[in-house]
Amino acid sequence: RWSSPPKVENLKQGFRGWHERGYLPHRDEQGLTQFVTFHLADSFPESLRSEWEHLAKIEDDREQRKQLEAYLDQGRGECHLRNPEIAKLVEDNFRQFGEGCWSQTRAPGVSAVRYELRAWCIMPNHVHVLFKVGLASMSETVGAWKKHTGRLANKLLGKTGAFWAEDYFD
Repeated sequence: RWSSPPKVENLKQGFRGWHERGYLPHRDEQGLTQFVTFHLADSFPESLRSEWEHLAKIEDDREQRKQLEAYLDQGRGECHLRNPEIAKLVEDNFRQFGEGCWSQTRAPGVSAVRYELRAWCIMPNHVHVLFKVGLASMSETVGAWKKHTGRLANKLLGKTGAFWAEDYFD
C-alpha cells in the first residue's frame, strides 16, 4: 500500500514501517529522522472543551495540525513544564539517552545507539523533539521518555496519575 513494506527483522525489533494509528499514516524505521510532539495530560482541559473540541473535526490534516499546535501554544492546563526542575529532568532524559547510549547486545565492533538527538524544545505544556531513530523504534523511544519523565515529575509534584497525554504527533 505504501512505498516499502517493513523488513521481517525490523518487525521483530518493534519497527512498524508504514502504519496507521487511526488518523494519519506514520513511518517507523531505523535511520529515519523524526519530529515528534507530545503534551501534558491536562493540555486540553475538559473544562475548556468548547475551546478545542472543534479541532478534532478539521478534515485537512495539515490544517488540523496547525490548529492543534496553536492551541497548545496558548498554554492551557497547569503547565508543569514551566517548572525549571521538571523541564530540566525532561531535557536531561532526552540528552542522557540520545548522545551515545550504546546497546548492551551489540555485536563486537558495531556501534548502535537508541537514537540520535538532533533538537528539542520544551514548552510550558508540551515538547517538540527531533531525533534520528536508532536501535529502538520511535514508539518505544517516545514511550520510554514519557514513562520515565512522567514518573519523576509526578514524584516532584507529589501527584499520581497520568502526567503525559497518551499519544504523540509525528
